[in-house]
Amino acid sequence: MTHDIAALTARVSALENERLVSACMHRYMRLCDDLNVDTDLQPLLELFTSDAVWEGEGDYYRKKLGRHIGVAAIGDMFARYTRPPAHFRFNLHVLGNEVIHVADNTAQGQWVLVQPSDFTSGLSHLNAAQINADFKFHNGHWRISHFRTRNLFSRAMSTPWQQGESVPVPPATTAKESTHE
Repeated sequence: MTHDIAALTARVSALENERLVSACMHRYMRLCDDLNVDTDLQPLLELFTSDAVWEGEGDYYRKKLGRHIGVAAIGDMFARYTRPPAHFRFNLHVLGNEVIHVADNTAQGQWVLVQPSDFTSGLSHLNAAQINADFKFHNGHWRISHFRTRNLFSRAMSTPWQQGESVPVPPATTAKESTHE
């Protein structure tokens, strides 16, 4: 019985840690959604270990995004998106296909990212990328120790994503359908 409880405790701990790693990555993406002029980068940088590496992989992203070593260099890279004039008018990071493996105080995760963006320049874009990240449990929190992004596709869009139009909803056809009971 003691062995069963220990095994169950280990499994629950692993699941909890997977959720915490996932939450760290989703918080990172949410903060990246809101990069704008004068964004406070501190909450974003707190998600990284002090010696973290952030890099674009593959020919396209390696040239476009580079490799940044240490939280200060990562902060400098993100600071480019917070200077006037604003870079993004609309930006959304959507993660899917999540796979996370936790081993003691380290973890590895993989995601597919889809990112529609409108820029203040008037351009719009759609990207998809493979995200691979390593994490370390440090001072009671999971933090990103190595973030890697590789372009899957990148496409300019002819119309903006965010046009301020209302969502089309079919009209109610009867009084019963329009009441909420």
